[in-house]
Amino acid sequence: MRLSGDFMVICDDRILEYLGEHETGTPKEMADSGLVRFSRSYITQRAKILLNYRLVRHLGNGVYTLSERGQQYLDGDLDAAELEPDED
Repeated sequence: MRLSGDFMVICDDRILEYLGEHETGTPKEMADSGLVRFSRSYITQRAKILLNYRLVRHLGNGVYTLSERGQQYLDGDLDAAELEPDED
Protein backbone atom coordinates (compact mmCIF):
# COMPACT_ATOMS: atom_id res chain seq x y z
CA MET A 1 0.00 0.00 0.00
CA ARG A 2 1.25 3.47 -0.88
CA LEU A 3 1.45 6.09 1.82
CA SER A 4 1.11 9.55 0.27
CA GLY A 5 2.15 12.84 1.82
CA ASP A 6 -0.03 15.84 2.60
CA PHE A 7 1.55 17.65 -0.35
CA MET A 8 0.37 14.97 -2.81
CA VAL A 9 -2.69 14.84 -5.07
CA ILE A 10 -3.98 12.06 -7.36
CA CYS A 11 -2.15 13.55 -10.34
CA ASP A 12 1.15 12.87 -8.57
CA ASP A 13 0.46 9.13 -8.42
CA ARG A 14 -0.44 9.12 -12.13
CA ILE A 15 2.81 10.93 -13.00
CA LEU A 16 4.87 8.51 -10.94
CA GLU A 17 3.05 5.50 -12.40
CA TYR A 18 3.61 6.81 -15.94
CA LEU A 19 7.32 7.28 -15.29
CA GLY A 20 7.50 3.86 -13.67
CA GLU A 21 6.17 2.32 -16.88
CA HIS A 22 7.87 4.53 -19.48
CA GLU A 23 11.21 5.43 -17.85
CA THR A 24 11.03 9.06 -19.03
CA GLY A 25 8.39 11.50 -20.11
CA THR A 26 7.47 15.10 -20.67
CA PRO A 27 4.27 16.66 -19.34
CA LYS A 28 2.98 16.79 -22.94
CA GLU A 29 3.67 13.08 -23.48
CA MET A 30 1.96 12.24 -20.19
CA ALA A 31 -1.11 14.33 -21.02
CA ASP A 32 -1.30 12.97 -24.58
CA SER A 33 -1.00 9.37 -23.37
CA GLY A 34 -4.40 9.38 -21.69
CA LEU A 35 -2.81 7.77 -18.65
CA VAL A 36 -2.34 11.08 -16.82
CA ARG A 37 -5.71 12.76 -17.37
CA PHE A 38 -4.73 16.30 -16.52
CA SER A 39 -3.60 19.28 -18.58
CA ARG A 40 0.02 19.63 -19.62
CA SER A 41 0.38 22.79 -17.54
CA TYR A 42 -1.00 21.10 -14.41
CA ILE A 43 1.28 18.09 -14.93
CA THR A 44 4.20 20.52 -15.23
CA GLN A 45 3.24 22.17 -11.93
CA ARG A 46 2.93 18.84 -10.15
CA ALA A 47 6.18 17.47 -11.63
CA LYS A 48 8.02 20.46 -10.16
CA ILE A 49 6.60 19.65 -6.74
CA LEU A 50 7.58 15.99 -7.10
CA LEU A 51 11.05 17.18 -8.10
CA ASN A 52 11.23 19.33 -4.97
CA TYR A 53 10.54 16.20 -2.89
CA ARG A 54 13.04 14.21 -5.01
CA LEU A 55 10.44 11.70 -6.20
CA VAL A 56 11.40 12.47 -9.81
CA ARG A 57 14.52 13.77 -11.53
CA HIS A 58 14.58 16.41 -14.25
CA LEU A 59 16.80 15.40 -17.17
CA GLY A 60 16.46 18.73 -19.00
CA ASN A 61 14.21 19.99 -21.79
CA GLY A 62 11.10 19.14 -19.75
CA VAL A 63 11.96 15.44 -19.53
CA TYR A 64 11.40 13.72 -16.18
CA THR A 65 12.36 10.31 -14.88
CA LEU A 66 11.48 8.40 -11.74
CA SER A 67 14.03 8.69 -8.93
CA GLU A 68 15.01 5.85 -6.63
CA ARG A 69 12.86 7.50 -3.96
CA GLY A 70 9.95 7.64 -6.42
CA GLN A 71 10.31 3.94 -7.13
CA GLN A 72 10.34 3.20 -3.40
CA TYR A 73 7.08 5.15 -3.07
CA LEU A 74 5.48 3.19 -5.94
CA ASP A 75 6.62 -0.07 -4.35
CA GLY A 76 5.02 0.91 -1.02
CA ASP A 77 8.40 1.05 0.70
CA LEU A 78 8.39 4.80 1.40
CA ASP A 79 6.00 6.88 3.49
CA ALA A 80 5.82 10.17 1.58
CA ALA A 81 4.43 11.91 4.69
CA GLU A 82 7.97 11.71 6.13
CA LEU A 83 9.53 13.60 3.19
CA GLU A 84 10.71 17.18 3.48
CA PRO A 85 11.01 19.47 0.45
CA ASP A 86 14.40 20.66 -0.72
CA GLU A 87 15.37 24.10 0.46
CA ASP A 88 15.69 26.60 -2.39
